[in-house]
Amino acid sequence: MRVLLVEDDAMVGAAMVGRLEDDAYAVDWVRDARSAAASVETHTYDVLLLDLGLPDVDGIELLARLRRGGEGTPIIVVTARDDVGSRVTSLDGGADDYIVKPFDSVELMARMRAVLRRRGETAYAATLEAGTLRLELDSHAAVRADGARVDLPRREFAVLRALMSRPGAILSRTELEHQVYGWGDEVESNAIEYAIHRLRTKLGSEVIRNIRGVGWMVPRQGRPS
Repeated sequence: MRVLLVEDDAMVGAAMVGRLEDDAYAVDWVRDARSAAASVETHTYDVLLLDLGLPDVDGIELLARLRRGGEGTPIIVVTARDDVGSRVTSLDGGADDYIVKPFDSVELMARMRAVLRRRGETAYAATLEAGTLRLELDSHAAVRADGARVDLPRREFAVLRALMSRPGAILSRTELEHQVYGWGDEVESNAIEYAIHRLRTKLGSEVIRNIRGVGWMVPRQGRPS
């Protein structure tokens, strides 16, 4: 899942990127409104985290411009402004949620999932089920048909989450890389293949199907009773 973070403060931005990456999000971080507008024109994001105190254009104005331009990405305002006026203006201007700094990162993650659920993104429920697997999003654990729990490293979890978010759909290497890696990440040519190999070794070769020359998929069928 891919996030655009719009935050001009270096320390705050670095901390947020680290926390999001720990939760297996791919993060693109920009520090001004101009870069943010350019990013949403050229990339697709699952959610946008927007600071209001930007150096070139106020975040409320950027929010309004994005919504006037038809940008539908869920937007959560993340700001130190705690006055009612800023909250109301942001929410009326198209923000999906508003959280005041300082905040607990666990709350931000929960708000992101809640916003995406309201948008109809079932991938942001507490768990995903597809094929013979259940994936617990908070613990990054996969539960096999035999009940065994398998804790997954961040990259493997991100790949499996992307596949299980769209059961029955074939995702190419490029599509998976877009969901798993941010701009600054170094991507080896066989990284996705290696992650899928590791997942099939841990969870069973049948859980992820290789569609030769096209990509990979997790079948739709539910867990056996």
